[in-house]
Amino acid sequence: MRDTSRTPADGALAEPALTLEDMTMSFGPNRVLKGVSLDLFPGRVTALLGANGAGKSTLIKILSGVYRPDGGRILVAGEPVDISSPMSAAHHGIQTVHQRVDESMVPGLTVAENLVFEELVQGRLRPVTSLRSLLPRAREIAETLDLGWSDATLLKDSFELGIADSQMLLLARALNHRPTVLVLDEPTSTLSESEAQRLFALIDRLREDGVAILYVSHRLSEVRALSDDLVVLRDGRIHDRQTAPFDMSAAVTSMLGETIRFEASSHEEYRGDRVAVGLRGVQLLTRSAPLDLDLRYGEVTGVIGLIGAGKTELARAVFGADRLRSGSMELDGKPYAPRHTHDAVRRGVYLAPEDRAAEAMLPGWTVAATGTLPFLGKISPGGLVRSRRQRQVATDIIDSYGVVATGPEQDMDSLSGGNQQKVVVARWLREEPRVMLLDEPFRGVDLGARRDIAHKAREQAAGGACVVVLVSDVEELREVADRVIVMVEGSIGLDAYTSEVDNRAIISSMSEVA
Repeated sequence: MRDTSRTPADGALAEPALTLEDMTMSFGPNRVLKGVSLDLFPGRVTALLGANGAGKSTLIKILSGVYRPDGGRILVAGEPVDISSPMSAAHHGIQTVHQRVDESMVPGLTVAENLVFEELVQGRLRPVTSLRSLLPRAREIAETLDLGWSDATLLKDSFELGIADSQMLLLARALNHRPTVLVLDEPTSTLSESEAQRLFALIDRLREDGVAILYVSHRLSEVRALSDDLVVLRDGRIHDRQTAPFDMSAAVTSMLGETIRFEASSHEEYRGDRVAVGLRGVQLLTRSAPLDLDLRYGEVTGVIGLIGAGKTELARAVFGADRLRSGSMELDGKPYAPRHTHDAVRRGVYLAPEDRAAEAMLPGWTVAATGTLPFLGKISPGGLVRSRRQRQVATDIIDSYGVVATGPEQDMDSLSGGNQQKVVVARWLREEPRVMLLDEPFRGVDLGARRDIAHKAREQAAGGACVVVLVSDVEELREVADRVIVMVEGSIGLDAYTSEVDNRAIISSMSEVA
C-alpha cells in the first residue's frame, strides 16, 4: 500500500513521465474530451475517477494508441510524441491493461501464444516449429507475476481461462515490456481478495521501481489505500485534483456534479409495511460481504451507488438473470429461486435493464414489436402474432407515456433516447408488476422524459407494487424515491427514508469504504 512518508512536498516532484496537454476528442457532434490536461509522475500512482460517460474510456484508448485525439499534445519525458497505434504506445513505454480482456486477447490461440503474441508479431522470437517451443519464453513472461502455470495450462486455449486469469495474463504481458507508464483499467473488478492483494503488492513494487501508474477504479477503498494523486473526470473535463490524503466526499461530489437541486423530495413520501422480496446472506460481488435486505410493497426504493457498487448485480439477482453466489431470497414470504428470467416474469418480477440498446432492443424492430416483446404469448394465440393487437398495445404505450413517434410501425432506432426508454419501461409497467426493477431508467433521457418515467413509477407504487429504481445520480434519486439505499462495494452503506437524510449524508455514505 501507499507509503505516505514518500509523498514529496509541493514542487518537489520529478519531471512527469507522461503529460497530456489540452486533449480533445469528438465522435460526430458528441464532444467527449474537452481539453483534458494531466501529468503522470515516476513512482506515483494517480487514480482516475469518473462516472459512466465521463470520458475515461476515451482517454485510456488515446493513451494506448487505439484512438487518435482531435487536438492536444502527448509528451513522454518532456518530449512530444505521436501515438498512432498500440505498437507506438508500447514503443514510447506506455502499456495498458484494459478492463475488457476481449480487447487484448486473441481468441483461438493458446495461453502461451497470447503471452508471447506481441513478440511473435514484431519478429522478436525465432520462427517456431511447434507450440512447445514457445513454452520457455511463455514461462518467463508468466513468472513476472509468479503465476506458476503448468505446461498444460500454457498449452490450452486461452478461451478456457477465467476472466481473472485472463487479466493476469495481460498484466504479465504488459510488464514484460518494462513500461515507464502503466495504465490499469478497473484491474480488480474480477479478482478475488487474494488475487487483488497480489496485484497491490505488485503495484507497490512497480512504484518503487519508478513506474508511473494511472489507476482507473470505482473502488474508493483501493484508491485511498494505493494512490498518491487523484483526478476526477466529468463530462470530458478534469473537475478535481487532489494529493493524498484525499477528501473522498469532495471527489464524489465532483463526480456527480457540484449542483444538486433537490434537497427535499418533491412528492408525498410512501412507506410500505409488507415485504415483497427478502434477501438473506446474499453476496453480490466477488469480494463483498453477504447482505440482508427487504424490499417492500407500496413504496419506491431508490438504490444509489457509484459504478461497480453492486446496484445492477442486485437487480439481476432478483430478476433471476444471475445465480446467487450465496444466500437465499423470498417472494411474499415463500422461497424464491428463479432458475431463469422467465420464472421471474411468470411471478410478476420485471426488470428494465441498464443498457437498453444491448439488452432491451433489437436492431430494426418497430415500436410495436419492441413494446410487446416480453409478453408475445398474450397476443399470439396458437403461436401466431396478432398484428392488430400488437399495434393496439403500442398505440396505448405511445398515448399513455407521451412517446413522440409517428406510430406503432416506426423503427425504435429512429426514436430519441428518451422515447426509446419510455417504450422499454412502459412495456413492463403496463403489465401490472408485483416487483418492478428499473436499472438506470433516466440515463440518456431529457428532463421531461425523466419526470414522466418517475411519475409512472410512483403510480405503480401507489397502486401497491414494489418499485426499485437503481441510479447513480442524487438528483434523480430525490425525484422518484421514498426510501434511499446506498450501495458501497456490494454492501449497504445507508438505508433510510428520504425525509430522514439530506444530500450531504447520501454523498458522504457513497464515499465511505466498505
